[in-house]
Amino acid sequence: MTRKLLALAVLLACVLAGGARATFEMTAALQKELDRHVEKIKTWAADPALVKAVFWEGKKGPITGMDNEKWRSVRRSDELVRSFLGSDAGKLLAKKLESSNGLYVRAFVCGSKGEQIASTEKTDSYLFGGQPRFDVPFTTAMPWQGPPELDADSDAHDVQIAAPVIASGRPIGVLVVGVNLTKLEKTIGK
Repeated sequence: MTRKLLALAVLLACVLAGGARATFEMTAALQKELDRHVEKIKTWAADPALVKAVFWEGKKGPITGMDNEKWRSVRRSDELVRSFLGSDAGKLLAKKLESSNGLYVRAFVCGSKGEQIASTEKTDSYLFGGQPRFDVPFTTAMPWQGPPELDADSDAHDVQIAAPVIASGRPIGVLVVGVNLTKLEKTIGK
């Protein structure tokens, strides 16, 4: 009986420690700084080269037969994934990430149906319609901010910011950028 209680206590401690590690306090100062970066991401979404790519690629619509389940089976090394990374828009986004010294950690852009058009890495989904990060900026023409999340790969907290890509006064797509909150917090000295 004592061993079972000890094992349960160890398991509970591990769960609680993991939960504490996954939380992130969004302070007013950090949110203020993040708001500055939202404005910067909005300028990325307005970049004429990105708008042009979303306009032309968006005319094609989603890839026939591609859904999120099928997308998850596509390897990172697949030509389709490389085409998103190697497109002009993918290269533009990669340059913006590189110049941020790790503050921006990933980016992708979607067309009017929520389909991925370009990215800096393979995303978890191909179609983003029905998700707030696409739906909110696309239907309101306003930015969207997700909750802080722990990135298991980098062991840092990130937040996704989405901004509408606008042409002729209306959204034609959405740009989503991951911001490293852990790094941002260090820059403002919490």
